[in-house]
Amino acid sequence: MPNPFKPTAGSEPPVLVGRKQYIEDFQFAIDDGSGAPGRLSFITGARGVGKTVMLNALSDIARNLQWKVVNATAAGDFLQEIIKLLHTGQKTHITSYTLPSVAIESSLPGMKANIGLGGMQFEHSQGSTDLRQTIGHVLDSMDESRQGVLITLDEVGEGTPLPQLRSFATAIQHLIEEKRNIAVIFAGVPHMVDDVVNDSVLTFLRRAERYQLQDVPIEDVWEAFEKTLSAGGKNASYDVLNKLARATHGYPFMIQLVGYWTWRQSVVNGHDDFISLEDCESGIAKAKDKLGNLVNAPAVAHLSAIARDYLLAMAMDEGPSNTGDIAKRLGKSPQYANVYRNRLIREDYIIATDYGKVDFKMPYLREFLQSHAAMYQMSRNIEDSGGFLG
Repeated sequence: MPNPFKPTAGSEPPVLVGRKQYIEDFQFAIDDGSGAPGRLSFITGARGVGKTVMLNALSDIARNLQWKVVNATAAGDFLQEIIKLLHTGQKTHITSYTLPSVAIESSLPGMKANIGLGGMQFEHSQGSTDLRQTIGHVLDSMDESRQGVLITLDEVGEGTPLPQLRSFATAIQHLIEEKRNIAVIFAGVPHMVDDVVNDSVLTFLRRAERYQLQDVPIEDVWEAFEKTLSAGGKNASYDVLNKLARATHGYPFMIQLVGYWTWRQSVVNGHDDFISLEDCESGIAKAKDKLGNLVNAPAVAHLSAIARDYLLAMAMDEGPSNTGDIAKRLGKSPQYANVYRNRLIREDYIIATDYGKVDFKMPYLREFLQSHAAMYQMSRNIEDSGGFLG
């Protein structure tokens, strides 16, 4: 059997662990008709928590109901991309035609026989370049009592062109006011979504439902592993399942990584119908390595040098860090360091665990920083020296 785990961005896992409530809420929103809560919503959460997977799952619900579904990313010229995708499938129209004709004439000298086969002229519909009109035309071609249009807009954030987002939101607002059968779901990390919602032109988005995806309870992860492995014909002991579940920290992308590499290791070891402790430990080690490359490294690269230094100062501790100690390690005042503490909390890198204490929120980020501290310090030294050392 092929490996059932899918550790690729946006790929739907075998089991949408811990997300049943969100899916049910969307199903009710579709059933309840235009204007129902949940038809305009934001899905937020930390990187790798499964926002794109949720968008795909909700899109499948709409497609199964024969809705027109458009999935777009909030970057570049996304407005025209949505309009283009909405036009996909429009039919060619006949603009004029001539009927076949037959003229029978004598074969005697001077007489001719002519046959006209007729013809047609076609025109491909160019469609509207206005989003509101385009969605309206698509809905006009449907049975709107049971069909509609769903648009999902992923990765809403600092790279999103605000003028386009304002145009998009304005069109959607008018369609909602017209009680058209539409649904729109945005996705992004929490602080970036907040920046969008607080834009003075986009205030109506504050009425949108907000679903913040959290880590999955370990008992749900344990059950998901047991169910998926059993369906694939592989048995695992209680201890192995425990080890696999706890290694994920409830982080959805890590669930897929641990499952994928553990399954693969069992195949390499010739274990056709079971997962051994050795398979489990090797799979977890490989998953941690992959998480560092695929999630932690890009997340750290996204930060400013000072914010990265704050995390490196935290990584010197094996548990929650004292914010006063972090300021001393940085050689900064507590007030200065607190600016970056708040920013990192807002961006879901760290959490406040107690008064004056912070800890890492992203799984295995501490271990990743500890193993790469020298590299980051060298990069900072080069940066501080103006691009060279000598």
